[in-house]
Amino acid sequence: MLLEVKNAEVAYNRFFVAVKNLSFGVEEGSITVLLGPNGAGKSTILKSISGLIRMERGEVTRGAVLLDGRDITGLDAEQVYRLGVVHVLEGHRIFKELTTEENLTVVARDRGELDQVYVYFPRLAERRAEQAGYLSGGEQQMLVIGRALLSRPRALLIDEPSLGLAPLFVKLLFETITRISAERRITILLSEQNAVKALAIADYAYVLDHGQLVMEGRAADIARNEDVKEFYLGFGQQSYRNVKTYKRRKRWLF
Repeated sequence: MLLEVKNAEVAYNRFFVAVKNLSFGVEEGSITVLLGPNGAGKSTILKSISGLIRMERGEVTRGAVLLDGRDITGLDAEQVYRLGVVHVLEGHRIFKELTTEENLTVVARDRGELDQVYVYFPRLAERRAEQAGYLSGGEQQMLVIGRALLSRPRALLIDEPSLGLAPLFVKLLFETITRISAERRITILLSEQNAVKALAIADYAYVLDHGQLVMEGRAADIARNEDVKEFYLGFGQQSYRNVKTYKRRKRWLF
């Protein structure tokens, strides 16, 4: 396992426990997805791995986060970044006043690296001279991921990449994530609510609910699971609109 979370409890202000006794692993070179509704603990877990949790007055109060078997629980975000774990936060964190290319050259070591990003994201090449703040939401997400690639990551943590994007951009983005993983052997851990798209590209999936792991398995098997199909994919009679009623029926709750 490249990344492991072992029996982790994560709390904010040493009071609110957001994640409880969570354990999971991410194989090197794989695409792994964390599924679950808002408040399930997906973003908290990613920040706990990357070290950003400490910037929000949170901490891993029990358990451990391991990278290649090394305990990185107490490291800050810069130290984790230097070990090759790069976190793409939810939202489009770009320098809006700079051009598209200037956003990339902040990180790029040479022209060859910049051109490689344009191979993956040709739309960015087309708009390289334009101010980044005028890019569409999908293009800004491409820019953020492209910039993350320039850090030469071993692992990419990507939080809600499809949030607020048009279907066309979601399709393009997930196709590119799959290509990046295959061609560059970068380990990718996604947090997503778009379960259909995420499960279609993932190797393995973990389903979270209220900070706890409630289901795991190969992505193809999770996609066929009746509880997941009904509650998360909306294929059954119930859906998010009836979540309070359905929650009482979820077979994974103890």
